Amino acid sequence: MSEDKRVRGRKGKRKLSRLLNGFRESTNALPDATIIVNAKGRMEWWNEASKSLLKLDPQRDKGRKVEALIGDAVFRSYLANGDYSRPLQMPSPSNDNITLEVRIVPYGKGKRLLQARDITRLQQLETVRRDFVANVSHEMRTPLTVIHGYLETIRESSDTTLNPWRHVLAQMSQQTDRMRRIVEDLLMLSRLEANTQTKGQEEVNVAAILEAVKDEAEGLSGGRHRIHLHADEKLWLCGIAGELESAFSNLAFNAVRYTPEGGSVEMYWSLSDGRARFAIRDSGIGIGAEHIPRLTERFYRVDVGRSRQSGGTGLGLAIVKHVLTRHGCHLDIESMPGSGSTFSCEFPEYRICRVESKRNETFAIHRPTGAVNQP
Repeated sequence: MSEDKRVRGRKGKRKLSRLLNGFRESTNALPDATIIVNAKGRMEWWNEASKSLLKLDPQRDKGRKVEALIGDAVFRSYLANGDYSRPLQMPSPSNDNITLEVRIVPYGKGKRLLQARDITRLQQLETVRRDFVANVSHEMRTPLTVIHGYLETIRESSDTTLNPWRHVLAQMSQQTDRMRRIVEDLLMLSRLEANTQTKGQEEVNVAAILEAVKDEAEGLSGGRHRIHLHADEKLWLCGIAGELESAFSNLAFNAVRYTPEGGSVEMYWSLSDGRARFAIRDSGIGIGAEHIPRLTERFYRVDVGRSRQSGGTGLGLAIVKHVLTRHGCHLDIESMPGSGSTFSCEFPEYRICRVESKRNETFAIHRPTGAVNQP
């Protein structure tokens, strides 16, 4: 090898060494824990923050499998699942009072970059916000009920001197009704956010719930729409009936509100590829693509004037999102302006608690042992 080649080789190594040292220094400066995991699941390198947040020891832990060092059962399941599209929240192995948000990014040939961020402060602020909303909503409920009751009493009075005020009283009653619905929806959201585990589960006859939802939607429609239900009566879910009814009714009422007179609303409940699928399709005004990602945000409205006119609170889809998340699925939305909308979700197989024959005899059990405790 010539002297020039040896010189170039040494320069290249020094450059590579500087780049590597720069990477390590910059990564060590990060407040987030960062770990490089090889294709065999063993830790090759980690930064300084990993020592405090994940309790890693450079002498003891290098080359060990990451799941052997982080004993959290939910983390192990998340790591093995391979779906890293959403971050995971878990307690820090070094301190149960610290909450971490863990993200995993696959790269190279089977390698993964694991990052853990301390979100304790953010979680505390979110708790304060949630408690504030819940407390204010709870305090507003009683005075609104009293005001609404007095307004109804006055409106039902036969006193003719009140006739000039009938229209004003009707508007006041309508607005207090709307405020009461907002308060009830805020309280529902607070309950869903405060309790992330679906406890108190039961076998839910979804077809019967949807039949009741259909009747209520027809009452809201007042005969202005064609509403049909196609439900598999044999298909039951394991979940919380009240929450599921709230989610389905919010979707159905939205479909009625945003579908012009003479339009149609179709509801479907069926078994598809081992999963329980609910869908509701309308022939309504449709939604622009730019609005769809934000529809489940609190108070987000595509058309503020129309939403208020239709009586919506702006919280319905936020409630739907939380209920479905608690039952292991998410809301899919397909829509185009002028072409109607389809809202759908697929419940995982472990949520299917039984499938009945027409004689109400259970002939199939899909739920594995312990499935009721899954998130």
